[in-house]
Amino acid sequence: MILLCSNEFKVIKDSLPLGANLLAVSKGHDHELIRKLYGYGQLDFGESRLQEAIPKKSDLNDLKQIRWHFVGKLQKNKVRGVIKEFDFIHSVDSLPLLERISRISKEEQKSPNIFLQVKFKDDPNKGGFLKQDLLKSWSKIISLNNINLIGLMTIPPIALNSYQRKDLFCECRDFANHLGLKDCSMGMSNDWQEAIKAGTTWIRLGSILFGKRQI
Repeated sequence: MILLCSNEFKVIKDSLPLGANLLAVSKGHDHELIRKLYGYGQLDFGESRLQEAIPKKSDLNDLKQIRWHFVGKLQKNKVRGVIKEFDFIHSVDSLPLLERISRISKEEQKSPNIFLQVKFKDDPNKGGFLKQDLLKSWSKIISLNNINLIGLMTIPPIALNSYQRKDLFCECRDFANHLGLKDCSMGMSNDWQEAIKAGTTWIRLGSILFGKRQI
């Protein structure tokens, strides 16, 4: 069962400053829990596996205002399916992947909202652009068509403490500003408050909303 009642959910939503949005990460949870949270007023939901998301979308196709975000590692053979099924992609971690998204988006007559995943500290468990590599590729990135590049996404290494996570989030916010990007997708159930202080525009909450994964 979902952990939050409508009043508790409203407390979290009301605590967000102007410009900060809540993404409910519903991966691993039944579509009925998504429906319940939608009934509380939540419109944005995140999934990380295409094969899990498609039947959920079918079961929820009567919810006309729902917006779907892809938050998992995007494999090149899944790009077309993700472009067809999702409005936002939070995890574009290389120039070749972005070029593939641009090409297939043109074929599908789509223009997905894109976050570039960036690594601000060495972490073998996470993908993403390094700052210097992103800067070197920037002119090529902004020349690509059929994508709507809106921001950066980052995930701190698990070993960082609260102060270090906030510093990393601030670095991401500053870098996004430098690139002229409005949005930052940063902050999850264990560190969303630090991300809010750093100026995130999207927090990605899963377990704090839904509890342990069911699927």
